[in-house]
Amino acid sequence: MVLESENVTQSGYFLKLAGGAILWTSRAQKTIALSSTEAEYMALSDCACQVVWMHTLLGELSYPLKPVPICGDNQGSIFITSNPVTEKRSKHIDIRFHYIREVIERKLVEVFFIDGDKNPADLLTKNLDSPKFLLFRPEYGLSFFKG
Repeated sequence: MVLESENVTQSGYFLKLAGGAILWTSRAQKTIALSSTEAEYMALSDCACQVVWMHTLLGELSYPLKPVPICGDNQGSIFITSNPVTEKRSKHIDIRFHYIREVIERKLVEVFFIDGDKNPADLLTKNLDSPKFLLFRPEYGLSFFKG
């Protein structure tokens, strides 16, 4: 999920294992994106890098993983992940961000669309109102106990 404001694009994603978040990132993107599709594509690629690391770690622990689903809320960025054809609007994307295509080909990840209103990664990229915050909080495996 990506949040855009004047000159800063906030990128965020999280990985879950056994119902809880085990890795999360929320930061300003290091590279300037020329469109929201490009920014989302860059975020998908960054997330895929972390998934590959997780595959390696869990593989060393003899815990095999099936392809990990990655959800994005931008149809254009998802299309670019599976379409190796260079088009007018995507030809300027830095080659390192196309790493996600290799990861998909190796069947380490699968990319799916999630509606922007239902994307729990928004918790990492936006100032959410209380109802949305409470809706997404369980996705991270977070709960609060009253003492």
